[in-house]
Parts: sequence; structure tokens; C-alpha cells
Amino acid sequence: MSTQAASALEKIQQQIQWNRLIAVVEEQAQIMIRTAFSTTVREAGDLSAGVFDLHGRMLAQAVTGTPGHVNSMMESVGHFLAKFPAETMKPGDHYITNDPWLGTGHLHDLTVVTPAFSGGKIVGLFANTAHVIDVGGLGMGPEGRSVFEEGLYIPIVKCFDQGAPNETFFDFLRMGSRTPVELEGDVYSLCACNDAGAKRLAEMLAEFGMDSLDPLATYIFDSSLKATLEEIANLPKGIYRSQITSDGYEAPVTLKAAMTVQADRIVVDYSGTSGLSGRGINVPAAYCRAYACFGIKCVVAPEIPNNWASLAPFHMEIPEGCILNAPRPYPVSVRHVVGQLLPDLMMGCLHQAVPDRVNAEGSSALWNPPLRGGAQVSGAAAELPDFEIITFNSGGTGARPTKDGLDGTAFPSGVRTMPVEATENVAPVIFWQNQLRPDSAGAGRTRGGFGKVMEIGTKGEAEFAVNAIFDRVANAPKGRDGGGEGAPGWVGHTDGTTIRTKGFQVIPKGKRLLLKLPGGGGMGDAAARDPALVARDVADGLVSPEQAKALYRAG
Repeated sequence: MSTQAASALEKIQQQIQWNRLIAVVEEQAQIMIRTAFSTTVREAGDLSAGVFDLHGRMLAQAVTGTPGHVNSMMESVGHFLAKFPAETMKPGDHYITNDPWLGTGHLHDLTVVTPAFSGGKIVGLFANTAHVIDVGGLGMGPEGRSVFEEGLYIPIVKCFDQGAPNETFFDFLRMGSRTPVELEGDVYSLCACNDAGAKRLAEMLAEFGMDSLDPLATYIFDSSLKATLEEIANLPKGIYRSQITSDGYEAPVTLKAAMTVQADRIVVDYSGTSGLSGRGINVPAAYCRAYACFGIKCVVAPEIPNNWASLAPFHMEIPEGCILNAPRPYPVSVRHVVGQLLPDLMMGCLHQAVPDRVNAEGSSALWNPPLRGGAQVSGAAAELPDFEIITFNSGGTGARPTKDGLDGTAFPSGVRTMPVEATENVAPVIFWQNQLRPDSAGAGRTRGGFGKVMEIGTKGEAEFAVNAIFDRVANAPKGRDGGGEGAPGWVGHTDGTTIRTKGFQVIPKGKRLLLKLPGGGGMGDAAARDPALVARDVADGLVSPEQAKALYRAG
């Protein structure tokens, strides 16, 4: 066989191995979803899964997963290796943490790392992250004044030692949560899915006669980096600036970015961004990098696999004392409220360079209210058993250059909206409304996605509490290229009484929580929208005749 033919055959084999590796991590993620106890994992898919080399570099990730988990988990594996070097790991070992600065940004995310062996030799690492319902403390909300008030703090420790559970660890874990059964079950789920990944990887290596992942890692990294650099080279060079205002907690928060596109890298400087908050909306730097890199990659290199090498050309300069670079022990429980605005901020910069690739602003941050009831809210007068539940929901995404935004869809987090039936099945709550919100989409040549209206109560209309973590209420998603703003959000009772958009609040007996989720911004002049599309939205009851006439000059 000629050298040229051998080289071509090797490339084909490497591509087959790459596809098999994706199948391995997808099975890893699916096992977590099917075995998880928390509805946040099994119903919403708020998780990540991936395989790493022995240097802690991510080779591949499951398609299922959030950028905040995947991209910050990519950094966290190096922290595990710093404490537990690869050569000390044994089959059946599992390591865990929820440290916001070593993991994925807040205590509600558990990250587990597991070694994979083949032929008696360690060949790689599997890691995953999942958002769990409760880790004690004040619960998931912005009220804490330090991370120590926000819940059980787990350093990097071994939770299984050669297959045997660390009983001391599990004792602490169970006693530190309002939902001990679910939390312990989730840890077992995370370990089981990594075990499955390790088993499948060993089978893959045996099938292809490989004794190491290193050659495949080199192929993946070299190909991904080369492709990413080619995409960056095609961008107009320069400095592009953008800013977004978040509702904040004590005061509005301004996020500023200056993006420098160079020949072989993109550098983002966040100078001018608001300082740290005294409440839990602060963002650890790894979470900032995770969502900012995702926002850039969506525009610059969306078709290139997400791994260590494809993200390497993106660099973040985050000033100390900035809300996007919170130091320990600042409160960070709801870091997503600010952090999930970063892709819109990145697109605001890139819109100046490649306007035909960028979306309008969307509702961005999840509307995922933690709900609580029973004696922990009402004391001896409680009419309900104790419960703690989180339900994930989203407003509309921003309009795209050639398509409308998506309705009630999570971007940038990518999690699924939780079925109301799943939540009602595990907690004494009732969803009286869960429908699209008419007239909430920003007008434009392509319109934004519609938000939702949700009405939530309890069985018997009993008292309950919400830990509000909502944004885009005082600052609506903006359109681009002349497109209109999406409708801002609204939070209150069904009688029209407004409540705070952030913080723990009791919904009195006989009342219900009403949420109006934001709509996405529009793109382009609304007068240029296809009249047939306007008529369709009016016929569907999503755009009122009055709005059609006022904004689209239709009717």
C-alpha cells in the first residue's frame, strides 16, 4: 500500500474513532438522565458529560449539556488532577466537588471525575456535572451574603474508593440537604454514568487495537484548532464594543466588553463592567469564560466540535473586583442570572463584524423559580408536606437574520423546559397556566420568539414560597438592525400585585404566582416583514390586530 493510501486510510479510521467517542459520551449522558433523581437532570437535562485526556484536556462532550456546565467543567478537571494525580487513581475511584471556583460556578452543581482504564493502565478521565435540587443553606436564591450561607460546600474529595462508598462523605451529604434521598441518588447516578463511559471506552480501545487515547487526542486537537483559526482569520480585524444592562439586585448591573479580533485569537476585555454585588448574582471567572466562549463560538465557529483546542484561541481579560470575576467567598448561587447574558454581549460585539450571523437579544437567563412549602415556610400552620422543587422555563429567543426567534426556548443554556406534569408529580403544586404570551415578541423583519405566561399555585391554595431569580424585567431584550424590543418580564400575583424579581418571598394562602416571561428582540425593519407571516401570527392569537397595525402596518 502506498504512503498516500495509508495516510488516507488512517484519516478515515481516525474519523471513525472520533464518531465512536461521541457515541461513548452520549451514552454517558443518557445514563445520567435515565438514572438521576432530580427533575432538573432527568427532565430538563441540566447537565454535562465529557471525556478528557490525562492532562485534563477535554476531547469530546455529549451533545446533551449546557455551555455553562461543559465549558467550566473543562477547567475543573485540571483542579481534580492537581489534588489527585492520575497515577494515584485506581479502578472504581470517583472524585467529587461542588466548589464554585473549582467546578461550575455554584454549590448546586455537582462535578464528578472518574478514571478510565484499559489493559490495567489509566487511559483517560470521564467527567460530568449535574444541577441538583437542594444542597441546604438558604436554598437556590440570591439572598446569601457569602457562599457559606448558600449550602453544603464540598471540596474535591473521593466519594468512592475502588468501588466502595465513602460513608463519612455520604453521611455529611444526607444531613446537609432538604432532599437527602434525591441528592444521594444523584451522586450514585453521576458515578454510574462515568462508569458506563469508562467501560465503553475500554471496549472501543480494544476494538481498534489502541493502547492509548493520545494519537486520537492529537488528531482531534490539531483538526479543531486548525479549523477554528481558519474561521478567525476570515473575520474583519478590529476592536468591537458592546454593553448590556441587567436588572441586578441592589442596583442595575452593566456588562461591558471590548472584543479584539486578531489574526489568530479573539481577546475580550471586560473593563468598565459593574463591580461585585453583596448578593448571590456574582459570577466566578470560569463561568464567565464558559458562556462568553460559547457566545463567540456560536457565531465564529459553530460547526467545529467543542473541545479544549477549539476554545483555546478565545481569551478573556476579566478585571479583579468585577461582577464577572467574583473571588471566594462572595455569594454566587444564581450566577446564571448575569452569566447567561454574556452570549448576547458577545453577539453585540460580533454584530459589528459579521452582522449576518448574529441574533437579536433574547430573554437569555432561565426563569427557573425554586418553590418551597410546608412547615419550613408556614410553621405549625402548614397545610402541605415539606417540599422543595425547581422548575425550568424560558422566554423567547432573539430573532435570527433569516428566521424568527424560538418561542419559550432556553438560549444560551439549552436546557429543556420541564413538563408541568413532572413537577406536579413530585410536589403539591398546580400549574394553572403555561402558555405562550401574546404580543411579547419583538417586532422586526424577522420577529423575536414569544415568551410565556405561567400561573402557579398549590393544592388547596395553601401558602408557599418562591425564591425569585428573574431578570429582563426592568431591561427588556433589545432588537438589532431596527428591530423592536421584546416584551419585558413581569412577576407578581394573579390579582396584579407585583413582587420583587429577586429574593425569597411568601405567596399567601389563596393567591397564586403569576410569571410573564420576556420575549426576544426583533431583527430588521418590521415594515419589511412578510404580510403573510403577520397574518399567520394574528390568526394564531399570538399578535393582536392592534399590534399588527401599529408595528407591522398590517390590517
